[in-house]
Amino acid sequence: MRTLLFALILLIAPPAFAGPQTWLLTIDRWGNPEYAEAIIEAEEGVLTGQLGRWSLAGFRDGDRISFTATDADGDVYRFSGTVADGRMNGTADYPDINVAGARTVHGFSGVRLNLPGGDGPARVAFEPQSYSNEFTAHREPVLLIRPGDTIVTSTIDSGGVDSAGVTRAMYGNPQIGPFYVVGARPGDVLAVQIRRLRLNRDWADSLDGFVGSAMTPALADRAGDLGQRVKWRLDRAAGTARLADPPAGLRDFVVPVRPMLGGIGVAPDFGFAPFSAGDTGRFGGNIDFNGLGEGSTIYLPVYQPGAMLFMGDGHALQGDGETTQWALETSLDVEFSVTVLPARQLSGPRIETTDTITVIGQAGSLGDALKAATSGMVQWLAQDYGLTVAESSLVLGVAAEYRVVTLAGRNAGMALSLDKARLADLSRRTP
Repeated sequence: MRTLLFALILLIAPPAFAGPQTWLLTIDRWGNPEYAEAIIEAEEGVLTGQLGRWSLAGFRDGDRISFTATDADGDVYRFSGTVADGRMNGTADYPDINVAGARTVHGFSGVRLNLPGGDGPARVAFEPQSYSNEFTAHREPVLLIRPGDTIVTSTIDSGGVDSAGVTRAMYGNPQIGPFYVVGARPGDVLAVQIRRLRLNRDWADSLDGFVGSAMTPALADRAGDLGQRVKWRLDRAAGTARLADPPAGLRDFVVPVRPMLGGIGVAPDFGFAPFSAGDTGRFGGNIDFNGLGEGSTIYLPVYQPGAMLFMGDGHALQGDGETTQWALETSLDVEFSVTVLPARQLSGPRIETTDTITVIGQAGSLGDALKAATSGMVQWLAQDYGLTVAESSLVLGVAAEYRVVTLAGRNAGMALSLDKARLADLSRRTP
């Protein structure tokens, strides 16, 4: 369980509540930490507010606090304990979901969140001090951010190496974060706008060879000695990459760079174990879609209070499928902002640019990933354009563009994109 007394968000509370306060609670459900955000306001000791989307009511008497939260079905959750110095501790009395009329008692703790101040969007510089190899809700937030703020930060490469060539973290796509998004609640949709991506060093690493799923037996036999690290030189001024020690056939081989984030995701829902930074799912993860570059927006479902956003695995360039297992792995300077959108169903990550909308399908095989991408786009067309399944099929029949996203991870990925120009005559109901 994460330690809640982290300096970035701890505020020493006054003797009594003064105005609305936001608290992050941890309920110990038989050793499984469950997180909830409480917004509490007090007037003469009487408490009102919300616990997530549930109504909250109670009282405070000195350092003693007691409140209830009532869900949409009328079930009541009771909390009691002490509050002092920006911390809560006590017990939570929950309905037993297995036995009618029975209750279960759990310990809980809480910390008051020091929310960012200011009247308008801010530009916030953040220098990472630690990195995560998991997408998890159990890690301390590194920064609280408001929708509309622009965060200026940097990532390290998939091997844990920073812009100066110093190893800062364990290999395996280490991520910066999590960022706690103020106002993001489970059920919402988090829109992450990638405002700027820039190379911040002059080299990248790749591999030679092919991922197993891209080879016939004959090719695999010929490629048996491959899989070696290959270094590339990055020309930031020219925006190009070339091999540092090219073989004769590639001496004049130069490619334009196109920086992208391989990894971006949120913490998974309660009841799910943390996911490796190499995994993918509805939460995002190691997506490795080369369309996730500067100017793109990715939409992800929110499962935890604050969403708990992670990002990393910078690439200077990647072909479709990441067929060598590594792209041009490098560190990046990143600027991003977030928006919290109303609740809606998302079957998988969605990406939008000026010209296209894209759904990422992820599954154990390319065939199943294609099905997931197709189903996800039909869902999007129904939500934003009001199209029926039959109408969506006609649109996809003339406009669908399928691309292999990744072959290198535990899940295969397929992208289904639609050019917005093909949809220009339809009425869009964007939230």
